[in-house]
Amino acid sequence: MAGTHPGPQLDVSGTAPIPFSRLVSVELRKTADTRAGRWLLISMAALTALVMGIQLAVVVVQDLSVGYADFMTATSFSIAILLPVLGILLLTSEWGQRTAMVTFSLEPRRPRVILAKLTVGVLLAFAAVVVALVLGAVANLLYGAFAGVSPTWDLSLLKILSFLLLQVIGILTGFALAALLLNSAAAIVVYMVYSFVFPGLFELGSNLMGWFHDLRPWIDFNAAQNPLIDASMTGEDWAHFAVSGVLWLVLPLSIGLWRVLRAEVK
Repeated sequence: MAGTHPGPQLDVSGTAPIPFSRLVSVELRKTADTRAGRWLLISMAALTALVMGIQLAVVVVQDLSVGYADFMTATSFSIAILLPVLGILLLTSEWGQRTAMVTFSLEPRRPRVILAKLTVGVLLAFAAVVVALVLGAVANLLYGAFAGVSPTWDLSLLKILSFLLLQVIGILTGFALAALLLNSAAAIVVYMVYSFVFPGLFELGSNLMGWFHDLRPWIDFNAAQNPLIDASMTGEDWAHFAVSGVLWLVLPLSIGLWRVLRAEVK
């Protein structure tokens, strides 16, 4: 009886791992490769420019005195709406388009893939700040030309860093919800409720119940970020920021990452 011989074995022990920079490059390219991601980036830039244009028209018509920092503050609201959605799509696109199996087959070490996606999120937040700085500078120059005054360049490094921190928090919040739910639509709906419904509920509870008024600063992460807008954080503000951030960002992100690392890829 003839014996069965195993086929030739391919020795891949000497194969170099995929460089982390290549993973980041691939994840960055994925952001604009999909139709949703591409239009979201375009919409974000267009909305930011529109907000600055409206602000410029209002201050010129009403003869108001504004500076560079005022134009930057206006952009924080427009960017803060859409940037977390981009953070959601960074992760949920893998499951929504069923490309997770390909991604994790090419790079089985999921923590490296997740870290690459998080790195891309931070890079996108940085890019959003750069775009806002450029558009703000253009708007400030136009304001000076139309109003016949010298532009005020009153934006400090502290305000820029605070603005950057806000954008990073926003995209990480979206990433955390995406990791928890692994579904784009559900994560976006939950994010909208968290951003636009919860603040109203917190405000209502604070007005109706004295004990909740004292508790709110420690559990309302949205309100805890408000002093970052004008870079006026105090020691107590940082304490509120840290405690509420653990509840609404660190804990959901940790649970979500644990789920992604253990989720069955289909």
